[in-house]
Amino acid sequence: MKKKKIIIAITGASGSVYAKLLLDNLLTLKEQVDKVGVVMSDNAKEVWRFELGNEDYDNYPFDFYHKMDFNAPFASGSAKFDTMIIIPCSMGTLGRIAHGISNDLISRAADVILKERRKLITVVRDTPFSLIHINNMKAVTEAGGIICPANPSFYSIPKTIEEVAQTVVSRVIDLAGLEQDSYRWNE
Repeated sequence: MKKKKIIIAITGASGSVYAKLLLDNLLTLKEQVDKVGVVMSDNAKEVWRFELGNEDYDNYPFDFYHKMDFNAPFASGSAKFDTMIIIPCSMGTLGRIAHGISNDLISRAADVILKERRKLITVVRDTPFSLIHINNMKAVTEAGGIICPANPSFYSIPKTIEEVAQTVVSRVIDLAGLEQDSYRWNE
């Protein structure tokens, strides 16, 4: 299996636990991953501090890029990043992607991933959806992106918030094409 180059974008939508668990999981899947580039919005850092009560995002051994760093390798298709996961993905970010507005590194990287016909996974976390949200999800899907709402499953009988959130993260990891042990229905 070819090792993957993955972009992780974290926006200011509620659901920092999803981003944290994904970063934690990527540490354990390092034999399948060549490179991880991370970009966080300012709001993402604020929400992480509020929801998780720490700034542990600074402790991961991945390459972190400023939200306006258009010199980041994945700002160009020539860097050949395979997959981009936006987790959680705010509706504002989704709207900018849907309309081709590349005003920061997150939206530029998503634009690159889509134009290069690579894998974009957006873990949208808002509810309910307005018609504008639904139309933006439709536009991103038609452009080749995957909309993966942060809707947990419960058939694994999760007992903690982290176990509930992990059901979403495990699905994202599957969508990214990485192999991991996780609950499988009727297996």
